[in-house]
Amino acid sequence: MDTKRLAALAALTLLPLAAACGSQDAGSESVGAGAAASVTGVHWAVDDVTVDGKKSDAPGSAWLKIADGGKVDGSLGCNNFGAEAAFADSHVTFEQLQSTEMACENVPVNFEQTLARTLADGDLTTEVDGDRLTLTTADGDRVALSKQKAATLQDTKWNITSPDTDGKAHLTIDRKSGQVSGSLGCNKVKAEATVSDGRITLGTASTTRMMCDASLMKTEKTLLGLFGGTVEYRIDHRNLTLTSENGERVNATAAG
Repeated sequence: MDTKRLAALAALTLLPLAAACGSQDAGSESVGAGAAASVTGVHWAVDDVTVDGKKSDAPGSAWLKIADGGKVDGSLGCNNFGAEAAFADSHVTFEQLQSTEMACENVPVNFEQTLARTLADGDLTTEVDGDRLTLTTADGDRVALSKQKAATLQDTKWNITSPDTDGKAHLTIDRKSGQVSGSLGCNKVKAEATVSDGRITLGTASTTRMMCDASLMKTEKTLLGLFGGTVEYRIDHRNLTLTSENGERVNATAAG
């Protein structure tokens, strides 16, 4: 990673970002005093961010959720963030916004910075239209979000996020056939899969036999360790954690 990117990541520290004061008249769809009730308790996927008239599409991993008490959790795309939400009429302010500082290969650091600074830009007008939410700053910059349903274990394509496979590994458990199939990062894999009481019993893996980069082969060996036994699974909305019998953990996120 070059020094420019490291410097950019360091600049992402938000402890806290200064909040600018501002206000904006709400449109006909603004939610008035019901802002808190309309936007809390919902997993909002970030669709895009528009700053100075330039729209940037968000990676599928960017989201936020506001709990009833105002606690905010989310992801800027790669780095996680937290804040406290304060509501007033049709406005919300994200206070004391903080983020992690991981080096992210697949998410542009500029996008993470843009999203973080827009969310922390003082009073944001909230506008709800069906399953969509728009947060608008006093200067007219916008964050567009949409409600995102929780993923189901079966019939969902799960992209493996750790161990790192450069986004190439994925698994899908087919409810109808009772099989799991996908990619280990290089080789394809298939096996029987039985789901019961927070556990998945995986049969012996059937794989292709291509030779891959040494690091990928090491990762594939870790993933193959899930098969031929029982793994525990836990789903947090659209994130999946698999834990093997020997304590090895594999993390994944729902595609799409």
